[in-house]
Amino acid sequence: MLAQLFIRNIAVIEKASIDLEKGFTVLTGETGAGKSIIIDAIHAVLGERTSRELIRTGAKSALVTAVFTQ
Repeated sequence: MLAQLFIRNIAVIEKASIDLEKGFTVLTGETGAGKSIIIDAIHAVLGERTSRELIRTGAKSALVTAVFTQ
């Protein structure tokens, strides 16, 4: 289970830490709220191929880390 997601310099997100509780989790929000960015970050941390365009404008690098539990 994904317990925590940390994102730095991904798209418009400068820095975010998301702590997830056990159970059902839903990402909701208006258009442009960043839901797709969070999904892209999860894909990146799982090893999916990403684009340099995902790095925040003006940043030299980006970072995504995740904590998984059983």
